[in-house]
Amino acid sequence: MFAGAQVSLYPMTDGFVSVILSSLKALDPWRDQLRIETDDISTLMVGPPEVLFPALRDLFVQAAGTGEHVVLRCTLSRGCPGEPDDPICQTSSLANPDEPIAARQQKALMAIADPVETGERADAQFSLYLMGAGDHMLEIMGCIDFLKQSGTFDRSKNFCTRLTGDAGPVFATLQQAFCQFGAPNGHVTIDLTVSANSPSLR
Repeated sequence: MFAGAQVSLYPMTDGFVSVILSSLKALDPWRDQLRIETDDISTLMVGPPEVLFPALRDLFVQAAGTGEHVVLRCTLSRGCPGEPDDPICQTSSLANPDEPIAARQQKALMAIADPVETGERADAQFSLYLMGAGDHMLEIMGCIDFLKQSGTFDRSKNFCTRLTGDAGPVFATLQQAFCQFGAPNGHVTIDLTVSANSPSLR
């Protein structure tokens, strides 16, 4: 399997360079478990979901901790048929497709029962896309039902779902949405935007 993310940080400040560079240092503890490549547009992070999401959380928290209004934009993908399998992506965290959705929802809720608290608020919106055969809407609606019980659900919007709360629970919830819905050998993607310190909330 191939799993990873293309992520970009957008700080709304004249000092955007220092915010981006200092935030990227938060990925240093994860570099032995992920393949990380940064260019002038985005940072590619390749690895298993149980490593990928905590690393994304730490990147976001580092940026949010500056107090500046920052936005993280990210496209996550697993199982893309156009990418070769990568041994670094081996994982046992993906759902068993033979399990009913209700069982997977409960497993996801158990996984986020005691999340890391970071002290930084995250306001996120995301869309889950399941490609390939199968009943996509059944899986997506099952995911939305899980989100409504997650403690981070804010509201449904056109084309996406909004989550709000401490960054720890928010990114833990996103990880379970990515892992528990859709076939483990299928192509699943998430389109994600996360904001911190927005002046609109003051």
